[in-house]
Parts: sequence; C-alpha cells; structure tokens
Amino acid sequence: MSILVNKDSRVIVQGITGSEGTFHATQMLEYGTNVVGGVTPGKGGQMALDGQVPVFNSVEEAKAATDANVSIIFVPPPFAAEAIIEASDAGVELVVCITEGVPVHDMVKAKRIIDQNGTRLIGPNCPGIITVDECKLGIMPGFICQKGNIGVLSKSGTLTYEAIGQLVNVGLGQTTAIGIGGDPIIGTTMIDALKLFEADPETEGVVLIGEIGGQMENEAARWIKDNMSKPVVGFIAGQTAPPGRRMGHAGAIVSGGDDTAEAKMRIMTECGIAVCESVADIGEKMKAALQ
Repeated sequence: MSILVNKDSRVIVQGITGSEGTFHATQMLEYGTNVVGGVTPGKGGQMALDGQVPVFNSVEEAKAATDANVSIIFVPPPFAAEAIIEASDAGVELVVCITEGVPVHDMVKAKRIIDQNGTRLIGPNCPGIITVDECKLGIMPGFICQKGNIGVLSKSGTLTYEAIGQLVNVGLGQTTAIGIGGDPIIGTTMIDALKLFEADPETEGVVLIGEIGGQMENEAARWIKDNMSKPVVGFIAGQTAPPGRRMGHAGAIVSGGDDTAEAKMRIMTECGIAVCESVADIGEKMKAALQ
C-alpha cells in the first residue's frame, strides 16, 4: 500500500516540452513512473522524451487519449494556476504543482475551483511525492529512498530528502514521502496527508517536518493527539529565525505568538509527538518510537 500514487498511476506532464518538464519527466520515467502523456499548447501531435511520450494541446485531449488520473505541472508561475484549473476541469483526480512563485491571488481562484471539483492538489512550491519503487512525481531524488514502512510528510523540500536520508541511515525505509509545499495557499494540508497515512496499513510511523509561520503544524499536532494511532516524529525548521523575517518559503513568516519554532515544538510535544531538536535525530527518534 501507499498513499495517493503507485505503480498503476497514469501520469501526464503539463509543460513537458520545457527544460524543467523535460528533465524531470525523464527522471520520473527512468524511476518507473507510468508517464502516459504530456501537454504543451500548440505542440500537440509531437513526441517528447526521445519519442517515448505523446504530446497533446490540452489536458482534456490528453485525458481522453490516455485515461490519465494524475497530472504534474512544470509551468511558469504566471500560468501555473490556470494549469491547475485546466487539469481539475478535465477531471484529473490528483494534481501536483511543482512551480514556485505562483501569485497568491491566482491560487485563491484555483483553490476555490479545485475544491468545487473535488480535485486533490499537492503544492504549489513543493518537491512532489514519491511512493518508493513505484511512482515518483516531481523533483525528489529517487535513489535516496528505500522501501519500508515510514511515511514522510514535509513542508520543506530539502528537509524531506534529509529526513529520508536519516531514516535510511538507521535501516528504516519509506512507504510514501510527500512534500506539501510552503506557500500560504496549498492544496493538501498536513492533516489531509496524516489521515491518509493513518489509514494506510503498511505505514507504521510518520515523520512530520514543519516550519515557522502559520498554524498548520499546531492544528496537525492536535489532530494527531486525538486521532493518530501511529507514532509521529516531528521537526520544526527555522528555530533561529528572528520574528517578522521571511525565511525561504512565502508561508514561513513569524508574526509572534504560537507560530514560532519554540511554540510549535512545545505544542507538538504536549500532543505526544517525539520532537527532534536537530534534523540529525530523526532516524534514531523514529527507531525508538517504533519499539
């Protein structure tokens, strides 16, 4: 089992003929992801990735021809929200948007439409999702992963990789790793993903990586306390960040109160989560939590 994607996922790549789309779609294909088509307006009828993948003018055309149920978006920021809406309107069940810098105003509109359509969105501004040895969507390096029974859920891209590395170092593999993105408006929240990991019979523990700013980690911690039967190990990035300073992600702005790293770590601890002071402790903490 896994969450959201597996070897049977039928994937289309929006923006497949651009440099980012070509590079990462090639990596996805090499990992074993079932990439069935690509979309670039005006380039329908061509073949991408050295003749391996057909290109269509629209998501609607691609879905009709390939029966795709997942789309991944490598489209420049001004057009990314429209690409999300296009995939949602075409009936694609899961949309992953890697693009960073999507205007917040655009995302407000896109979020309203995908919620109405019942589409699940991961991102934007995220590294994507990987179900180990089955399906890689996005920019995560597949070779660092190892099949196992730990779910990884992160707001941060690079810390997702670091958590995976720490788990592998102590002999713990992963079911699915998901980077939800660090923007103020994203599709899938921590609680959304935690519900999926809780329901997955093969996931025996979860690593939860948050950041300063906002209330998502605190809400997730309280949900875990009331609903999660599996051990959760947590880490909050930005422990040395000064208040009021934007740190990397658009959503990582501390306004004071309980959105600081210290406050989030305290709330997580109170809710029964094994909190790491350093990202280097993640593997050992999870190993201990499983015993």
